[in-house]
Amino acid sequence: MSNPLLEETLLPQFSKIRPEHIEPAIDHFLENARRVIEHQLSHGGPYNWDNLVAPIELAEDRLNRAWSPVGHLNAVLNSDALRDAYQACLPKLSAYATETGQNRALCDAYRTIRDSAEFSKLDRAQQKIIDNALRDFHLSGVDLDPEKQARYKEISQQLSQLASEFENNVLDATNAWSKSLSHAEDLAGLPESALAQARQAAATANQAGWLINLQFPSYLAVMTYADNRELRHELYQAFSTRASDQGPHAGQYDNTPIMERILALRHEKAQLLGFNNYAEYSLAAKMAETPEQVIRFLEDLANKSWRQARRDFAELQAYAAEHHGAHDLQAWDLTYYAEKMRQHFYQLSQEEVKAYFPSHKVIAGLFDIVEKLFGLQIHAITDFDSWHPDVAFYQINDRDGATRGRFYLDLYARAKKRGGAWMDDCVCRRKTADGVQIPVAYLVCNFTPPTGAQPALLTHDEVQTLFHEFGHGLHHMLTQIDHTGVAGINGVEWDAVELPSQIMENWCWEKPALQLISGHFQTGEPLPDALYDKMLAAKNFQSGMQMARQLEFSLFDFKIHLDYAPEHGGRIYQTLNQIREQVAVVKPPAFNRFAHSFSHIFAGGYAAGYYSYKWAEVLSSDAYSLFEEKGVFDRDTGLSFMQNILEQGGSSDAMTLFKNFRGREPEIDALLRHNGIAA
Repeated sequence: MSNPLLEETLLPQFSKIRPEHIEPAIDHFLENARRVIEHQLSHGGPYNWDNLVAPIELAEDRLNRAWSPVGHLNAVLNSDALRDAYQACLPKLSAYATETGQNRALCDAYRTIRDSAEFSKLDRAQQKIIDNALRDFHLSGVDLDPEKQARYKEISQQLSQLASEFENNVLDATNAWSKSLSHAEDLAGLPESALAQARQAAATANQAGWLINLQFPSYLAVMTYADNRELRHELYQAFSTRASDQGPHAGQYDNTPIMERILALRHEKAQLLGFNNYAEYSLAAKMAETPEQVIRFLEDLANKSWRQARRDFAELQAYAAEHHGAHDLQAWDLTYYAEKMRQHFYQLSQEEVKAYFPSHKVIAGLFDIVEKLFGLQIHAITDFDSWHPDVAFYQINDRDGATRGRFYLDLYARAKKRGGAWMDDCVCRRKTADGVQIPVAYLVCNFTPPTGAQPALLTHDEVQTLFHEFGHGLHHMLTQIDHTGVAGINGVEWDAVELPSQIMENWCWEKPALQLISGHFQTGEPLPDALYDKMLAAKNFQSGMQMARQLEFSLFDFKIHLDYAPEHGGRIYQTLNQIREQVAVVKPPAFNRFAHSFSHIFAGGYAAGYYSYKWAEVLSSDAYSLFEEKGVFDRDTGLSFMQNILEQGGSSDAMTLFKNFRGREPEIDALLRHNGIAA
């Protein structure tokens, strides 16, 4: 049987990949990578870049290029057969990573390169890769005795499997709930675009009337606009109890034992390596140096924000009571009355704004902005292999016409697709005998799809999400580093990785940029000045509450990893409630099980690292303040950001790269100012 994952192609052959192809291909590339390592070590040295590091990088790149489309399809086109094949490979990949990280001979070979005269002749990126590798050997347990190494390997395999199970439970629980409605009055208050989407969902499911579900566009529309409070309550309960012991599917997809096991195993893993807890272990490869520094940073932000957050909530309560007779605001009321309040005080309707952001116009404008800032040209490629008809594919060329990167764009929510938005790498940049391997990215969102003849209309929040993920994509694709280990986002400290994504969001608020990304879907008219002024006036509407919510997530994540004690278990909701007492202005109902679907920390890369969003926002806000000084489309500043940040990947420490761009260390003032909070 021919296997598309084994074929050398520039891009994945998505339409040909079948579940039965996956395990044989991964087995093949794992065996090849092991063989390469064994062969390169067999000659006993002296070792150098060309006879050790480069051959291993090539073998692992081929493995990653086979695994990347598998992981991607599992996220965007999930099926039982694909899931089974994906999960069958997880322990094999984990075992390879662990045995490589614990290979004493390989570690010693890297160390001899580090200590040799040849090391000084390597370029900065190569030196960084070797330094990172020596750090990672230690973090993989290379120094442990055989018994502890075996336990480390066992833990790593279990954690890989548990993270996948956690994500599957969230996906299944999200897909399991829907509600069919046959009377228009049940959805009173919803704008026509949301009603059209609910009708389309019903028709797709061969039902009459309207269908709402837990896909985020459907959920958000009901929570924002539905006058029916009981419906909002029902939907909120279904959404906030996904994959838990509560709610309409209580116990069916319950992540409780998985979360407890993940925390226990992470703690044990950290202690095996000599750390006191997983929070310390997590910081070993981050900008932040100690847990105390992270806690101090978050609590300082909380102290600067809490008055604003409480004032925001008091204003919302007063408005709801005075104008709507609502005196007992619950969690399912907040978004609804916040939208009413926004319309009342700012005459600003999210629905009115959406009409000016059809997806095709936003995308074209985004490309124009990137051209103005960085001198890049982006054009669509129509002949490509895809996993869904909605997917588009683009190529980025620089000012000299050279291809810098390519990317897939998958914008719309659908069943069997993981929620949220993300960028992932499909192909990484590296120099080969034939030239440079062009980096390729996946950019994935979950926006409301087009309905009938009407194009997809994006909320301004969704516009910012698109710009955010595109910033990650630029970081991956514009790299000029020729060695995969520190090319693009590879090797970048995790608490700095959000800098390129968060800085891009700023252009969504600048008038010259909005003229490029907006145009009424019926008339083409750009965003009117009056509407822009309202958006600007409302920009920091309830920003204190939003800041408090993010700090709640960050402190919760860090504390459950910092304070974990085996004799007490995870204490997940006990910790979360303590954090809420400290920073939250709104206490959710007792049935809320937010943590059970907190995939960022239980299934993603943000464990004891969710604080990175705020940490990097200090960097991005301060970096953007230079554009504010020089001009938001100042080409010299844009090129400096591209050359000092985007092109450098992880080839130098993030602080060094930041100072190269900004001329100094970051300051927090711009973050507070951008959020409308006094320093």
